[in-house]
Amino acid sequence: MALTLPAHPDPLDDELAASGLLHDLAHALGGPFHYVLPERFDTNLAAFRTALDEASVEGKVYFAKKANKAAAFVERCARTGAGVDVASHGELREALGHGVRGEDLVVTGPAKSDRLLRVAALQGALITLDSPDELDRALALDVPGPVRTLLRRFPPSQPTSRFGMDDGQLEEALERCAAAGERVRMEGFSFHLSGYAVQPRADLAGELVELCLKARTLGLRADRISIGGGFAVDYASAASWRTFLAAQGPDDYHAQKAFNADDFYPYHSPVAGADALRAVLAARPHGTGAPLAERLREAGVMLLLEPGRALLAGAGSSVFTVQGVKDRAAYGIVTVDGTSLSLSEQWFDSEYLPEPRLLGERPEPTAGEYRACVGGASCLDSDLLTWRKIAFPRRPRAGDLLVYPNTAGYQMDSNESPFHDLPLPMKVVIHRQGGRLRWHLDRRPAS
Repeated sequence: MALTLPAHPDPLDDELAASGLLHDLAHALGGPFHYVLPERFDTNLAAFRTALDEASVEGKVYFAKKANKAAAFVERCARTGAGVDVASHGELREALGHGVRGEDLVVTGPAKSDRLLRVAALQGALITLDSPDELDRALALDVPGPVRTLLRRFPPSQPTSRFGMDDGQLEEALERCAAAGERVRMEGFSFHLSGYAVQPRADLAGELVELCLKARTLGLRADRISIGGGFAVDYASAASWRTFLAAQGPDDYHAQKAFNADDFYPYHSPVAGADALRAVLAARPHGTGAPLAERLREAGVMLLLEPGRALLAGAGSSVFTVQGVKDRAAYGIVTVDGTSLSLSEQWFDSEYLPEPRLLGERPEPTAGEYRACVGGASCLDSDLLTWRKIAFPRRPRAGDLLVYPNTAGYQMDSNESPFHDLPLPMKVVIHRQGGRLRWHLDRRPAS
């Protein structure tokens, strides 16, 4: 029996598939494309804000822009007053250009260039400082007004992390901030933590609250902490995910490719999105004392979040046109009009497992299972969008569409490259207006 991992049903996906709009767009654009759904982004943002309100915790949500380059999502942040997390001069410029105020930006990433530090400071952005060296460069900026900063804490639970300052470096940084006077406004602390586990986030957040109280004894403001992102997205059912992990092996993939199950994204998460935030707020740091939400309230500390993937859950999909099908002895190879660089999970030596939907121009009855992997249009043997032998309901044909679901978070454009001079897939914004599905190109050029 073929190994499957179907995505959660989505009525809007069904509506788009039945409408014929995706075929019209493929014909008009002449190549692969991504569609994005900003109204879903609004829904996810509202859910995070509701979780903060329910816990009576003052907080601010920043969209991690690296998760998707579409202008539509940054524009939603500008309209709704959400913040944006940027990590480069280009991302900062894009956010400002689409209406986000400088004071609503947080600048993260490792050792930032002097140019980025200066522009961020001039715009009143909050700057996460990752090292004593970066603090020195921020203090040396010749800008009017104080430089708004967070000090990033090294996560002891992840000793190989390259982010943050250890205890000794933080002590030194706090003393420098106190001595700097009006040149700096040290607003609090942050951390960068890999993975999606709830308790480690609550543990480290509790430590940051205590650091804020300590910093205030030095006359520093220290009234907020950032716990970054790491809020999982639930792509598939628990039963499907368990079955997949238990059954998958080299025989399920083209060329007997072997994947380490530990390297797969956790496509099912029992606690995801805003519910993961609720769990963090309800957890007791290091398993003792009051829950994190209560500690934040008592200390008068604001909670900053930087979700990316979780704000983009259900907010877009990727569409490729079948160019040809090759039959092999036991399975087929479908080739589409794009490359795996536009489906970025291979960045993590893995693949995107929720399987694509096969769409013909007209509804057709199933004609017997046809198993096939999905290759890209390049001349590289390794260019496969899907190594797994997907169980299609019939043999795909040239002109059919493959729609990969729920790809807005990190999949669409993290690795995109115009290899072979193939154009980058355009992004199409789809929204509902007057009971109709309307569309326009995303305002950011595809290149």
